[in-house]
Amino acid sequence: MRHTTMASQDEFRYELRIPKDRIGVLVGPGGQIKRAIEREAKVRLEIDSKEGEVTISSDDGLNIFIAKEVVRAISRGFNPDLALLLLKPDYAFEAISLIDMIRNKNDLERIKGRVIGEEGKARRVIEDLTGAHISIYGKTIGILGEIEQVTTARRAIEMLVEGSPHRNVYKFLERQHKVQARNEMIGKE
Repeated sequence: MRHTTMASQDEFRYELRIPKDRIGVLVGPGGQIKRAIEREAKVRLEIDSKEGEVTISSDDGLNIFIAKEVVRAISRGFNPDLALLLLKPDYAFEAISLIDMIRNKNDLERIKGRVIGEEGKARRVIEDLTGAHISIYGKTIGILGEIEQVTTARRAIEMLVEGSPHRNVYKFLERQHKVQARNEMIGKE
C-alpha cells in the first residue's frame, strides 16, 4: 500500500509498509531516529508498529519524497546514519528486487552469495571502488550513495547477478574508479 494523497488542502500524505523487524530501527532509542527524520526532512511520521505501516505527512511533496527514501533505506537494512545521508541533494537510494531473478530459495541464496562474495570480498570491493554502501536484506539489494556511485555499483551488481566472473566485475570497477578519479582531478583544476 504505497500512495500519496491530499490529507487537506495544504498537506500531503504518503503511506508505505516496512518489515516489522525494522520498525525499532526506524524509531530508534527513545524515538531519536524518528525525531531526527521529522526535524531534518520537515515531515511528520506516524508509525503503526503492529502492522509495519508508516505514514509520512508534510505540506511539501518534495520533503515527503526525501523522507520516504530515508525510510525505505532503513527498511532495506541500512543503518539510520547512512540513510540520513539521503537528505543531501546529491545522494540516492536504489533497491534492486531479486524476485524476478529467482525460481526458488536456492537461486536467492546463490545470487546473494555472488554479491556478497567469499568472506564478504565482492561486496567490500564494490563499496571500496564506488564509494556506495550496499545492504543485502531479504529479497532485495539496496545501494546508497552519490548518484554516480549508485549507478556504477548497480551495474557491478547486475553483472554478478547475470553470472559475470568476479574478476571481470572487479576489472570493470577498477576502470570506472580510474575514470572517476580522473574526472575529479579535472574538476579541481
